[in-house]
Amino acid sequence: MNDFVNHEPDFETEAIPTGSEPETALEASEVERLTADLDAARKRIDELARAYQAGERDREAFKQRQTREREQMLDLERGKVSLTLLEAIDQLDLCLQNADDSPLAKGVELIRNNILKKAEASGIERVELVGEHFDPTSAEASDMEITPNPDDDGRVISVSRPCYTFKGRVIRPGQVKVAKYVKPADA
Repeated sequence: MNDFVNHEPDFETEAIPTGSEPETALEASEVERLTADLDAARKRIDELARAYQAGERDREAFKQRQTREREQMLDLERGKVSLTLLEAIDQLDLCLQNADDSPLAKGVELIRNNILKKAEASGIERVELVGEHFDPTSAEASDMEITPNPDDDGRVISVSRPCYTFKGRVIRPGQVKVAKYVKPADA
């Protein structure tokens, strides 16, 4: 009559894992795969971070190189403009070589000194060569004079065109007369 009273269910209950039970082989291989994927992802992130840092270093180096090259080009152009100014100073020097005390000569000298000061203010330096040993990087030997003094051998005696530098670089070499020692003949 009452069939429901003493009946127990027919299904078996599955055990729910509590975490203390050993994992199955399928779960272990899944964990290994995920761990390998995680390691690969970490390596890839590390590679990308290093590549990004290298790209940033390259970009900074490029910017610095561009700035240096731009400054060099500007210096080169300044040097070219300066050569024109130096030629004007040379012409004024020629005018003053045989000048007297006339007001015109004094005016030319004032103009020459003013232009020379402005050139020096822009970074152009006049190199004094007289009395120094001849240096082919700063001057051209246009003449030679024999000297009986061995201490004067290779020294600059006079300058026909001065040497100028800009930021430590020769922008125009000078033209000089150099002493050459020759042993005097025995009498």
